[in-house]
Amino acid sequence: MMIKKKILQIIKRSESILISTHVNPDPDAICSELALAEYLRSIKKKVTIVNEAPMIERFKFFPGAARVKSLDDVRRRSFDVAIILDCGELSRIGDVQDLIDEECQVINIDHHVTNDRFGSINFVDTKASSTAQVLYEFLTYAKCKMNRRIATNLYCGIMTDTGSFRYENTSSRTHEVAAELIKHNIKVDELYSRIYETIPLQDLAAFTQVINRFEISSRGRVVCLELTRKWTDKFTDDFDLRDAIFKFLRSIAGVEVICILTEFTRNKTRVNLRSASYVDVAKLAHSFDGGGHKRASGCLVEAGLKEAKKKVLRKIKEAL
Repeated sequence: MMIKKKILQIIKRSESILISTHVNPDPDAICSELALAEYLRSIKKKVTIVNEAPMIERFKFFPGAARVKSLDDVRRRSFDVAIILDCGELSRIGDVQDLIDEECQVINIDHHVTNDRFGSINFVDTKASSTAQVLYEFLTYAKCKMNRRIATNLYCGIMTDTGSFRYENTSSRTHEVAAELIKHNIKVDELYSRIYETIPLQDLAAFTQVINRFEISSRGRVVCLELTRKWTDKFTDDFDLRDAIFKFLRSIAGVEVICILTEFTRNKTRVNLRSASYVDVAKLAHSFDGGGHKRASGCLVEAGLKEAKKKVLRKIKEAL
């Protein structure tokens, strides 16, 4: 209660507010930004949402998405407060950090167990399903006048971060919040379709080729898939390749850990991890300065694809 009160007090005495989230933002991150911005504008605050890179095409249907700016679109200016959402470390917002000066207070709202409490004020609820759910609790406390736009964004954030309410981070409270949001005339079936059922034909054709390249190790408990730039360049921004891969591979009987390694640069590899039941992949990712959830996490390894694969698989085997 005290944390929510402090956040509300800071917001009320601020005029110019920056909102940002981690690089390569997922729907929970983006929708949380949009919902918060909608509330702040309703109480007459000057709000700027800035992410490091432009919004990808498939997320532009979220209410208010057109207002999100990339760093290249923003001139250097001062803000009274910066509210960072869905981010375990301040460094994960990338070069947006350059917009935060010494006098700017930082409010950290998140749900990741690996969050390092980087803010002046930290509202981190690791039991919540998503940052959207944490934000819902704050907006309820702030007596936000809920509307369809805010409710839609919060619902999408919760739905996607819980795997459509299938993952273990889904609690009875998660369902209660979702039920309240649905009351605001949300078209649940349409949202699900827009997020999960609008795959371009060319992406589907390429996916059938790439999914056959997975490797199994540790007596069937680990599945690994390498994605070179040659492969990722085949897909459009309208297709969430990694999410589709995870959905397919997690259906294999007996698999505990799924690892997707994506070529980022010649000497950097993006690693995405999922576990089925007992391996804490957040802890595993943290060993490479990454983070996330116990069952879903990621990191950036300072090594090429082949070397990163050796390092990550070694850690996975230790965890098993």
